[in-house]
Amino acid sequence: MTEQTETSVRVRPATAGDLAELGVLAAQLVRLHHAWDAARFLRAGESIEQGYARYLQGEMANDASVVLVAEIAGQSALMGYAFGRREPRNWELLLDESAVLHDLFVDERARRAGVGEALVRAFVERMRARGATRVLLHTAAQNAGGQALFARLGFRVTMLEMMLIPGELAPG
Repeated sequence: MTEQTETSVRVRPATAGDLAELGVLAAQLVRLHHAWDAARFLRAGESIEQGYARYLQGEMANDASVVLVAEIAGQSALMGYAFGRREPRNWELLLDESAVLHDLFVDERARRAGVGEALVRAFVERMRARGATRVLLHTAAQNAGGQALFARLGFRVTMLEMMLIPGELAPG
């Protein structure tokens, strides 16, 4: 199943041949989040590219997971990826079984070209075909562009994550 948009974006399932590029894109995602909020997002070591590529390779073999890549006609490199999976009921989160879009990343060179939208639409369609009745995602508070895309596609805010460093507790 391939999705085309008017900007010649092609979304397809990731393959083993994509792993090195996927690792690079995923490392960019990790580093971007860490730059936004170093206290919240993990600090990536020098080998995050290889580690994330191994992680996504395992997810590609997981029947509950979907790993997609996006290409743009005329570009030799991957321009983005999406990763998510079906998650079971979670009593801690008060969440019934759901599809969760864990990662969505678009290379800076391809932003605002329809890549993110094509990846989200393809992910949702694949999960709907697998019986998912809802799709959730988390997005960094600083990710205004992503939030605008998700809202435009019909996602709505259902929870807000808040964090406190214990030493920064406000005086009582």
